[in-house]
Amino acid sequence: MPLQSFAVLIPCRDEASTIGKVIADFRHALPDAAIWVCDNGSHDDTAARARAAGAHVLTEPRAGKGNAVRALFTVADADALLLVDGDDTYDAASAEAMLALLAGEHCEMVVARRVTQQAGAQGAYRRGHQWGNRMFAAAISQLFGHRVDDVFSGYRAFTRRFVRSFPALSRGFEIETELTVHALDLGLRIREMPSPYRARPDGSASKLNTLRDGSRIALAVLHLYEQTHPARFFGILGAAAALLSLAIGVPVIVDFAETGLVPRLPSAVLAAALMLLAAMFAGCGVVLDSVGRARRETKRLAFLAAGPAGTRA
Repeated sequence: MPLQSFAVLIPCRDEASTIGKVIADFRHALPDAAIWVCDNGSHDDTAARARAAGAHVLTEPRAGKGNAVRALFTVADADALLLVDGDDTYDAASAEAMLALLAGEHCEMVVARRVTQQAGAQGAYRRGHQWGNRMFAAAISQLFGHRVDDVFSGYRAFTRRFVRSFPALSRGFEIETELTVHALDLGLRIREMPSPYRARPDGSASKLNTLRDGSRIALAVLHLYEQTHPARFFGILGAAAALLSLAIGVPVIVDFAETGLVPRLPSAVLAAALMLLAAMFAGCGVVLDSVGRARRETKRLAFLAAGPAGTRA
């Protein structure tokens, strides 16, 4: 069914210098869309400026982009929802094309793949961030079997049923990774399209810390992989423990076969413990794989229960 209603969702914190322009740009690009802003514990007048610009404003005092996105997903309702950061680095003119792709190819999520077109844009898309994005994109593509190029883009379009089935458990910048993994885990149709990405205006500073948030995202990827593919995750751990056990234990067995003695008792005990650990990992993988399958079925049913575009669940 065609998309009949639209909403723009803008999580932001301390973006008083840019939020008015962002709202105006998206109001011009999507004149019929409802615009929601989540003020994520700002220390300036971001909320007041968003209200003055005509947006619906809610507040989320708990810091973290994931908390802000969760709040927006809770209150906003439309056939298509467009999520964008409030720092004026994304191109509002791409919104119409993203929504057309969402409807035309029956996608559940469209991601704006960031393309820098000006030298100053490197200030917003720092070299460390670019390298981290490529590294995580390659890892997620390999782990989940679907190529993605821009894991951390904050500019995305969703269908209602995608949002209604999304658990939104992340608190911080891991939210983009969780969105991508959710789509891949359920086998949903997703697309990426290039979109201009520009430098932050004066007065707007990035809240992303490369090392701190990068480590949190890496742990989130491992956790999401363990949750979605527990048999593989624990199978790898079990295989590693078994191989290490054999490397330590085989010489002990050889000595026992030749002499009838166990001269390296600590090695024998360690090898046996590692093999038991390998068996435990294998058992955990089998049990959690059944749990994960049930969880995936539940999320799939929630996705289907939300109904296609143009309906109200």
